[in-house]
Amino acid sequence: MSALLTPKYSVEEYLALERESDIRHEYYDGEIFTMTGGSENHVLVTGNTLTTLNIQLRQRPCKIYATDMRVRVGPSGLYTYPDLAVVCGAAEFTKENPPSLLNPIPLIEVPSPSTEAYDRGKKFQHYRKLESLREVVLIAQDSARSESYWRQDNGQWLLSEAAAMEATLTPRSIDCVLALADVYEKVTFEVNNES
Repeated sequence: MSALLTPKYSVEEYLALERESDIRHEYYDGEIFTMTGGSENHVLVTGNTLTTLNIQLRQRPCKIYATDMRVRVGPSGLYTYPDLAVVCGAAEFTKENPPSLLNPIPLIEVPSPSTEAYDRGKKFQHYRKLESLREVVLIAQDSARSESYWRQDNGQWLLSEAAAMEATLTPRSIDCVLALADVYEKVTFEVNNES
């Protein structure tokens, strides 16, 4: 019995695919992964978070990049599309076509059930290698809860949680306050009736 080999792609082949594709893909270590569309809750939570942050950052030298901005984690070789990325000051991009963002300060993810383990595990390991990154925020789409991981001066990561509609999330890296009631506006959570 012989094993099937997964083809390995170069970065150049991956970028050529991205230029021609209507679908977004992640790239790591020669492998290309298709990114699926988000659920209604995912889209609402991401949009609400973007709106709330944009209002607070309008008069500051910060830009918020949504779902379609690819980020390159140079030290690990990962190319990915976080739900939101924020840069304060000058944004830095690769010279590739299309270019990828290099210097996000916080990255915000709204994990789905199928990506949660990856977002918390391998992807978070990659993100921690970004020198510019100060914070990773995970916002649930199935209940009112969020987690913020803040990089300390000693390199350790400090966890801060918010769990309840009355709670607030405070991304320190951009000095903002997000009321979970705003983040989850018009979001309906499934009720689990199992006994």
